[in-house]
Amino acid sequence: MTKNNFLFEPIEKEQAQNQEETSYSSVTYWQDVWHKLKQNKLALICLIILSILFAMAIIGPFISGYTYYQTQLSLKNTPPNATFWFGTDELGRDLFTRCWWGARISFFVGIAASTIDLIIGVLFGAIAALAGGKTEEWMMRFADILYAIPYLLVVILLMVVIGSGIFTIILALTITGWINMARIVRSQVLQIKQQDFITAATALGASKKRILLQHLIPNAMGAILVTLTLTIPSAIFAEAFLSFLGLGVQAPIASLGTMANDGLAALRYYPWRLFFPAVLISLTMLSFNALGDGLRDVLDPRLKT
Repeated sequence: MTKNNFLFEPIEKEQAQNQEETSYSSVTYWQDVWHKLKQNKLALICLIILSILFAMAIIGPFISGYTYYQTQLSLKNTPPNATFWFGTDELGRDLFTRCWWGARISFFVGIAASTIDLIIGVLFGAIAALAGGKTEEWMMRFADILYAIPYLLVVILLMVVIGSGIFTIILALTITGWINMARIVRSQVLQIKQQDFITAATALGASKKRILLQHLIPNAMGAILVTLTLTIPSAIFAEAFLSFLGLGVQAPIASLGTMANDGLAALRYYPWRLFFPAVLISLTMLSFNALGDGLRDVLDPRLKT
């Protein structure tokens, strides 16, 4: 027996099997995405911030004990204190409650408009790319015509026809908002449908509906998710902008845009009235955009090393 034989020790059969199972443990695609996203500290922090903002938009209006429309003229323009954490406005309404109520409206508008954009844009872009030929050409020219219509003009026309409100804003944003999603999905599907597995599925007799729903759209999900995370803040900012101009949510309903408009006139003497809604809008926009950039880095195969 040589000297090197003493460097090795036999192991039990069960231990060897356990080591083999550990070495070959599988990781799903989304587990890998989550693992890589956690390595992006900025995107992870922004995801936590968005979770906190979303939770506060749900429970925040009930914490202070005041309603968003409750007026207390004797306490108007009260600076932030132990009772009114964000201060009060010109009618003595609690800004803490109004800010989180406005955040609730902003999240609702952003998520609702983005969900509609997602459904219409994904189906329209995928069908256009799969159909090809004249059908694709006519569908994309139709999208170009809609894209040329300013959404501010659409909002004004809808306000004249059906009146102002949250659903008017959502409808105005979704009339043209889905076009960007459709274009991105179309470009992704045009690339994916050239792959060998699509050719194999077609040769095996798979229907176009099955190819669309089972192969094309799932494989374009990375680009779809990234676009979705960038569509939500755009819709939120559009709602705040329209409300700031007086074309969105009307008083006494609280909106971050209307609160910013009211606070702008009082900026010199009561700066907290503009500060808190502006910070919430900025945090939401920054967090969504940073999270979208992080998802793009993780999901875009061209950026993987």
